[in-house]
Amino acid sequence: MDLQLKDKIVLITGGAKGIGEAITRGCAREGAIPVFVDKDAEAGKHLQKDLVVAGATCSMISTDVMSVESCRGAVEQTLKEYGRLDVLVNNVGANDNVGLENGTPEKFVSSLRLNLFHYYNMAHFALPALKKSHGCILNIASKVAVTGQGGTSGYASAKGAILSLTRDWAAELLPSGIRVNALVPAEVSTPLYKQWVSTFPDPEAKLAHIVSKIPLGKRMTQPAEIAAMVLFLISSQASHITGQHVFVDGGYTHLDRALT
Repeated sequence: MDLQLKDKIVLITGGAKGIGEAITRGCAREGAIPVFVDKDAEAGKHLQKDLVVAGATCSMISTDVMSVESCRGAVEQTLKEYGRLDVLVNNVGANDNVGLENGTPEKFVSSLRLNLFHYYNMAHFALPALKKSHGCILNIASKVAVTGQGGTSGYASAKGAILSLTRDWAAELLPSGIRVNALVPAEVSTPLYKQWVSTFPDPEAKLAHIVSKIPLGKRMTQPAEIAAMVLFLISSQASHITGQHVFVDGGYTHLDRALT
């Protein structure tokens, strides 16, 4: 299947590690030009070197999208370098475990800033360019938005809001021909996930317990599997798909627990 992504300018937040890295690499393989934003400059430089050696055209923007100005700057730098923007992939976030009992109002707002505000900011500044290119937006959410988890009010609120924003933006941007979709992962084998598992007294046992609850194959979802669906959704092959929440989770969210 030809995804027709060649030379498309794809701006990816958190694009140097984990799911973001897989999306960046996937875009490069398809001939797109990924512009990946990440505060981890070392990881970004390593990724950029890999892609350039492989013959890809790409750019790295080393910044933290937590501030409004950083979001504005990332979009402006992309447009300055390439003159256009075809796709925005909002990806940055982390489950910071700010709950109702163990959190504070201040920590809750900080959690929203970490996981939500930059989704709006990036889309706001990217919108004029996306209107010109009739581009699209892809938001990375989380199954926590649907299932809850407990002890993570900030992250769950942010991811729930991302699903709602996806629908609202899809409706608002219909006249501009801009498609907006969300991808919803569950248990994905990323460095951040492995770091979280390592905080338990017996990480191997904890991971085995989690994996045993994943219906399809009793295994974690791989970042490349998330990226594959992202590539499809941002491609012209998905030209009549908008406002959707697409789950790539091995059946974790919706299938009967009796199966596991």
